[in-house]
Amino acid sequence: MSGHLLSPDELEAALRAIGAERYHNLHPFHRALHDGRLTRAQVQAWALNRYYYQASIPAKDATLLARLPTAELRREWRRRLVDHDGDAPGTGGVARWLKLTDGLGLDRAYIESLEGLLPATRFAVDAYVAFVRDRSILEAIASSLTELFSPTIISERVAGMLQHYDFVNSETLAYFHPRLTQAPRDSDFALAYVKEHARTPEQQKAVLDALKFKCAVLWSMLDELEYAYVTPGRIPPGAFRPDAA
Repeated sequence: MSGHLLSPDELEAALRAIGAERYHNLHPFHRALHDGRLTRAQVQAWALNRYYYQASIPAKDATLLARLPTAELRREWRRRLVDHDGDAPGTGGVARWLKLTDGLGLDRAYIESLEGLLPATRFAVDAYVAFVRDRSILEAIASSLTELFSPTIISERVAGMLQHYDFVNSETLAYFHPRLTQAPRDSDFALAYVKEHARTPEQQKAVLDALKFKCAVLWSMLDELEYAYVTPGRIPPGAFRPDAA
């Protein structure tokens, strides 16, 4: 990007172009997941590793919440914590993700222990949490803008998995249904915020780079899943082994 200042609408178009090129719905592992070409063991590996991402979202959001300067912003961002942690035991997105891993036959204590994580999953998620903690508020909010693209991938994922896999059902996939409304609500706010507050070419570049970074986080997690559990199938020491589950 040059030193040219984009209009708010041009900035939005540039953000959406990043998603069209880099969002992880394009990854071969995700295409295989949606198209029914993964085994039950490979779906288990995906759900186990994705749990760390889901469980880390509230911690990520809490680090940003603590830095937000106004009550209005904090109230807006606080909803994300409730969405994922819930407001009572057994509620929220993290609890619903555990229903998915339960339904796939994985031991809940093992999932929550994080013992079976791929190293690259831990590195990627920890890097994302650190990014939101350490970068500017503008960049931190911009990194959440992958939610612009998530309703499409969620619809594809749920429809494809229900069609192709007899080991999942609507109940085990319950995590995804609230996200169809939560993600657009959250991304509408984040998009409006960055369009208003990215007022210089340097700030706009930082916003675009933040979204690229977040897309790379999600893509790299799938790269490692494909390498470990599909081709060439080299599972690193200590990571989840389906034959031992």
